[in-house]
Amino acid sequence: MKSPMSNFTLPLIGALVLMSQAAPAADDVSAPVTELQQQWAVAKYQTPKKDRERAFESLAKQAHTQTQSHPHQAELLVWEAIILSTYAGEKGGLGALGLVKDAKALLERAETIDPNVLNGSVYTSLGSLYYQVPGWPISFGDDKKAEQYLKKALQLSPDNIDANYFYGDYLLQEGEYRAAAQALELALNSPPRPGREVADAGRKEEIKVALKKAQGKL
Repeated sequence: MKSPMSNFTLPLIGALVLMSQAAPAADDVSAPVTELQQQWAVAKYQTPKKDRERAFESLAKQAHTQTQSHPHQAELLVWEAIILSTYAGEKGGLGALGLVKDAKALLERAETIDPNVLNGSVYTSLGSLYYQVPGWPISFGDDKKAEQYLKKALQLSPDNIDANYFYGDYLLQEGEYRAAAQALELALNSPPRPGREVADAGRKEEIKVALKKAQGKL
């Protein structure tokens, strides 16, 4: 099993996106979801390394407040899980294990509400957790489950940048370099996501690093 949470990125402080002044309807969570997405991207890709852990700690509290207010909204559950997972990656060590277990539980709750939410993000995120956390007896890591979830995410959203990136990164860590390069090239050429420009730019830099590693092994 791979080293715990060394590069899990499913991750602001100081660059909030201004939202509409009108309060959303009770069942409309598009505004808080968008805000969490934007803040995650800034924390992950535009915040100095030394400040990221604190940024994600703050953002995790914000996300939890939203899920407490909207406990049956799968989108918010997924985003709290993504934020906790990325916070765990910044925190590292045994202190991160509780965070990833909480993230897993949130994703499993989201799956029961809407398994197709956010274009398969439940499965991308679960797959990422399963291959990046330690296995038993330390944690729940499991490469076979990781592959199953990542492939399921790709079935739902074959052109998605995150689904292809994490599958490629998984294959890279498994030593399947040719298949990893193919998945990473698909990720690099994935269509842009409107409103996710910061996240897309940051992710593509990660893809380039992983792709270079895979190609160097061929």
